[in-house]
Amino acid sequence: MRTGEEARVLVDAEAGVRPSAEGTAARRALLAHPAVLLVGIVLASLNMRVALASVAPLVGEISGAFGLSATASSLVTSVPVLFLGLGALVAPALGRRFGAERVLFAALLLLGIGILARVLPSVYALYAGGVLVGTAIALLNVLMPGLIKRDFPDRAASMTSVYTGAMIAGATVAAAAAVPLENALGGGWEASLGFWSLLAAVAALAWLPQVLIARGRTGHEVRAVPAEGARPVRVWRSALAWQVTLFMGLQSVWSYVLIAWMPTIFTDHGMSRSTAGMIFAFNNLIQVAGAFAVPLLAGRMRSQRPLIVLVTTLVAAGYAGLMVAPVEGAWLWSAVLGIGQGGAIGLALTLIVLRAGDAVTAARLSGMAQTVGYLMAAAGPLVAGALHQATGSWTLPICGVLGVCATALAVGLLAARNRTV
Repeated sequence: MRTGEEARVLVDAEAGVRPSAEGTAARRALLAHPAVLLVGIVLASLNMRVALASVAPLVGEISGAFGLSATASSLVTSVPVLFLGLGALVAPALGRRFGAERVLFAALLLLGIGILARVLPSVYALYAGGVLVGTAIALLNVLMPGLIKRDFPDRAASMTSVYTGAMIAGATVAAAAAVPLENALGGGWEASLGFWSLLAAVAALAWLPQVLIARGRTGHEVRAVPAEGARPVRVWRSALAWQVTLFMGLQSVWSYVLIAWMPTIFTDHGMSRSTAGMIFAFNNLIQVAGAFAVPLLAGRMRSQRPLIVLVTTLVAAGYAGLMVAPVEGAWLWSAVLGIGQGGAIGLALTLIVLRAGDAVTAARLSGMAQTVGYLMAAAGPLVAGALHQATGSWTLPICGVLGVCATALAVGLLAARNRTV
């Protein structure tokens, strides 16, 4: 929104309101310190996948410690992903009530607590910690796109590439370090998983100055007034919003199946656990390139359809390779999948921003896409594990994911059209 003097009005992404004079001054004070904001975004993003990626190389040991079946083991990954969806339901309301900065700060503290809960000597604590981890990451996932749309409206695509790249970089480091940390700390898988609570604590400290600077922005200390020209957008009734949401969900399904089972697929075919962990880490590393480059390209294109075709084709080719020659071509399939996965998540998050007409709609569309998307994704590891347990092979689970890729291509081509919700 602009006045005759082209001055930008700062509209709160979560509440859909325009702050009073005191609130506007607080927001401008925060934007006057972009380094503080950028560091906070990067550190928060690093935490978005660490608690999930650090589990995959250790699933075998965790299962052995608690005597879990393949289906029960898949719940170690599926429970957090389920609460990525359920947590996304409440994230917009919490953002409206308390403001993005406060909720993100609380989410990082909750994430650290959830990580520590998972290492307690109880299978119930393992799953309860997963609930906390999933809920915390959901809050981060949902509120970040709206915050970026609000604070960087002219650089939304490039900032999306920054936070998506940081998110996947964190997953890469966590996956690569899982087994070495286990050996170095001498405390088994518990010490390796618990280590990542320190990263959450550091990120929370980085968000604390923003919480203090942003006081009074949304009416918690200063009464807010309705934003001029704000239009209520019913995203749940929008066909385009559903297309964006389904693409988010389908690409999440293929990603979380790999997060849960990629190392296991390799070890089931005779590869050592350490080598499987390194290839899984390499997969995450390659994702950074796709996650960084694809949003930049998407922001410069009127229609993102060519990118939809590219990322879905790469993922399908990588999965097909895992089915045909999982060990012989492991590094190649890991690379192909990595570029496709990273590009797909970056594109899905960018579509949320590009298809939204304003910051308010971006926050609502983000909540919808991630609620439905991660509820869909939660079923992926569970169904794949159950099919593997029933057939003793990874062929049927991989064929199912190839069907997911075909469906994602169809809905993605619709979501990539140059329209807004």
